[in-house]
Amino acid sequence: MNPEIHFQPIEDLTLTTAQQEIKDLSDKLLKWGREYYEEDNPSVEDYVYDANYARLVALEKAFPSLVMPDSPTQRVAAGNSVQADSKGLKKVVHPVPMLSLGDVFSVEELYEWDKVTTKNAGAQQAYNLELKIDGLAISLRYENGRLIQASTRGDGTIGEDVTANVRTIKEIPQHLNEDLTIEVRGEIYMKKDVFAQLNAKRDEAGKPVFANPRNAAAGSLRQLDPKITAERHLSSFIYYTAQNDVLGTGTQSGVLDRFRQLGFPVNPDNRVISNMDQVKAYIDEYTEKRAFLPYGIDGVVVKVNDLAMENELGNTVKIPRWSIAYKFPPEEALTVVRDITWTVGRTGVVTPTAVMDPVLLAGTTVKRASLHNPDYLQEKDVRIGDTVTLHKAGDIIPEVGQVILDKRPEGDDQPYPIPQYCPSCGSKLVHVEGEVALRCINPECPAQIKEGLVHFASRNAMNIDGLGPRVVTQLIDKKFVKKISDLYALRADQLLQLDKFAELSADNLLNAIENSKNNSVERLITALGIRGVGAKAARVLAAHFKNLRNLQNASAEQIADIDGIGQVMADAIVQFFDSEKVGQLINELENFGLNFDYISSSSSDTSGYFYNKRIVLTGKLNHWTRPQMQNWLEDHGANVSSSVSSKTDLLIAGTDAGSKLKKARQLGVRVINEQEFIDLSDAEK
Repeated sequence: MNPEIHFQPIEDLTLTTAQQEIKDLSDKLLKWGREYYEEDNPSVEDYVYDANYARLVALEKAFPSLVMPDSPTQRVAAGNSVQADSKGLKKVVHPVPMLSLGDVFSVEELYEWDKVTTKNAGAQQAYNLELKIDGLAISLRYENGRLIQASTRGDGTIGEDVTANVRTIKEIPQHLNEDLTIEVRGEIYMKKDVFAQLNAKRDEAGKPVFANPRNAAAGSLRQLDPKITAERHLSSFIYYTAQNDVLGTGTQSGVLDRFRQLGFPVNPDNRVISNMDQVKAYIDEYTEKRAFLPYGIDGVVVKVNDLAMENELGNTVKIPRWSIAYKFPPEEALTVVRDITWTVGRTGVVTPTAVMDPVLLAGTTVKRASLHNPDYLQEKDVRIGDTVTLHKAGDIIPEVGQVILDKRPEGDDQPYPIPQYCPSCGSKLVHVEGEVALRCINPECPAQIKEGLVHFASRNAMNIDGLGPRVVTQLIDKKFVKKISDLYALRADQLLQLDKFAELSADNLLNAIENSKNNSVERLITALGIRGVGAKAARVLAAHFKNLRNLQNASAEQIADIDGIGQVMADAIVQFFDSEKVGQLINELENFGLNFDYISSSSSDTSGYFYNKRIVLTGKLNHWTRPQMQNWLEDHGANVSSSVSSKTDLLIAGTDAGSKLKKARQLGVRVINEQEFIDLSDAEK
């Protein structure tokens, strides 16, 4: 069920009222287009934009004298002006414009498009069907098989140079399997699981979350720092070139096959069909499969498969005549907000959650949706008792779309109040400068202690087996633990009072806690829960400073100078250690005998083969897992990187190695296989 968007019947409009509505629609569409294309932060759902755009098209058709040259219907990418350069990226002129596709929103409209296409072509055409990936359009230029430029669509004529960022996307080949000179086009997207992890991290850090994977991909690709793009783990599918003659094929399906041969990532679900009933069956099939795909799709693209006929049909000023996009109707439901609850996370971020009447959405029953932060809550203006639209961002994360104001209970004229005090400990809440989050800064807040203890004991941190959320909750409820250091004072008689604990399980947990004292200090740095400091950054910090006290006493400038850290993380680290409560905690942990030193086999021997080498891993490994090998190398002083460059010292190649192996050989980088690595690692034992 979707909320209806009502417009006055066109036949009831005068020339004057039509002119005013066209102006209003144009202004709205241009604004929404800027938000979508330039700012990667749309304020309305896609279906709202589409409905208003369709209304503008209908009005201009009914009143052709009112069509203006700068109308959104006359632009390739409405709202994305050439002059705008919010990211400061270099401009790129597309030799062949990057056109948008025409849209239809029903099977009936699709059949009408087929009738027109068949008439213009003189015969029924075979169509190549492709999934419409919900991402950001990209152009890639190769000369003699080597990637030389990557650019966004921009306004269709002028885009932005994102070459350095695209080079961090592992799926996009730096060198083709043939030495061709060609420009290809496709989509940059973010997988659903990557999107969910990214938003969870941003939410926890008090940063604005992305509305959907498309916005996340666009925001990640248009960064000035390629390191940020690399951390976002983007993906790609390639599906088009205007230079079909270079590939030596006469069909669109053949183009995709040639792309695969060249090493491009190509979506595997294209299908060539011969009639519209098969198109309908394909749409029905992927309407069902959509929720289970690892990436987001928002429709199906239908393309004339014969490239000669494609060329004959040509393009309008805005769209190709040989292709059309069928867009899925938005999968939304209406529900009623019954409550808004506030929870406190490990870092003190206080998050509002809407509790709603249960509804079935994308195959699951949903009754809760995060409202993220006070700004988001106030922007949506959600109130208890409101009827709201609910959808799944990226087909996975329940999200409130908009309030249906016509259904708001009478007399409810006050916005929902933002709490001033922590729902867990009652402390005054604060807005940290530069964040959208509301925070509790009381380090002894019970909710933070619970989440902090779970994180402290987790596998990537202190790795205390048996100390999960259920046990932590009991320890806090019984007041056996009030802060992290209390873990190291636990006694067997206390553990025996916990549910499902006997002597053996109590002894096992006490042994795990005791053994954690001997961890190398990077685990403790991770466990402390410093904002923005994960396991990888903790290892870098530990390897550099060697001891926790050295890190504790370091300045922000000293920390920021370390490769891979940066100023934001450095400021967070200094702010963390400046806390009096943190100082007390560090002293208590030291008194309990926790190791504060970096333990590495390379710390006493800098002569090992791998020490101080920049190493890249690629291909499938048989005797090691990728994380095991990376951890071993870093323990022995290596710097493991994700991409091959002239600075790479060594590539360790498993089976089925691809573009990284080819590039390493071209650059003269030494390459060894897994067995050679094993032989070298055995020599360092």
